[in-house]
Amino acid sequence: MRRESLLGFVIGLSGGFFGGIVGLGGGVIMIPMMTAFAGLSQREAHGTSLVAVVFTGAIGALTYFSHGLVDWKAALILAAPAVLFARLGAVCAHSMREKQLRRGFGAFMILVSLLLIGKGMIPGTGEYLGFWWKVFVMLLTGVGTGFVSGMMGVGGGSVMIPALVILAGMPQHLAQGTSLLAMVPVGMTGAFTHYRLGNVHAYLSLGLAAGAMAGSFLGGTAAILLSDFVLKVIFALIGLYMGVRYIRA
Repeated sequence: MRRESLLGFVIGLSGGFFGGIVGLGGGVIMIPMMTAFAGLSQREAHGTSLVAVVFTGAIGALTYFSHGLVDWKAALILAAPAVLFARLGAVCAHSMREKQLRRGFGAFMILVSLLLIGKGMIPGTGEYLGFWWKVFVMLLTGVGTGFVSGMMGVGGGSVMIPALVILAGMPQHLAQGTSLLAMVPVGMTGAFTHYRLGNVHAYLSLGLAAGAMAGSFLGGTAAILLSDFVLKVIFALIGLYMGVRYIRA
C-alpha cells in the first residue's frame, strides 16, 4: 500500500503541475502514467484520475482566484449541465470499447488545439457578442464537458478552455481559472460514478490526490508568470501531442 501511495503521489504531482499550468485537470498526463507504471486498466485509470482531478481543480482554482482570475458565475453556468452529463459519460465509458473512446478523444484534442492556435484568425468570436450568447455557449460547453470528463477521466478543460476563449471571448488566464473551478463538482460526480462501477483504485488515489494538490499549486503559480500567448502555445502543442497518442494507441 505504501508503494502504491508513493507512486500515486509522483503521478499526481506530475499531472497536477501540468494541469495547473494549462488549466486542465491533469488527466491526460496521469492516465497514461497509471496504465504504464501502476498496471491499471484503462477504465480504472479513468476513474482513479477523476479523484485527483477534484483536488487539482480545487487547489488550482484557489491559486487563480487569489490573482483575480476566476469568474465564479461562469463556472456555475458551466458546472450545472456538466454535472448531469458526467454520470452519463462515466456509464458510457464502462460499457463501450476503450480503443474507440481513446481514438475519438484524440481526434477531438487535435481539433481544439488547432482551433486555439488559429483563434486570432477565426471571425466572429464571442468578444463582440451578447450576454445570452455567452450563456448559451457556456451551457452547451458544460454538456460536452461533463460527458467527456466522465467518459475519458479528465477534468474537461480541453473542452471548456477553447470554447471560453474562442466563442465567449474570455482571456486565456481567466478561462483557465474558471475551468479549474467548474471541474471540481464535475470531477466529483464522475469519480463517484466510476467508484460505484468499480473503476477507482482506492490506495493509489490517496497518493494521487496529495500529489495533485501540491503539483496544482506549483503549476498554477507558474502559469501566472506566463503570457497568454505562451499559455496558448503550450496548451495547443500538448493537445496535439496527446491527440496523436490517443489515436495511435
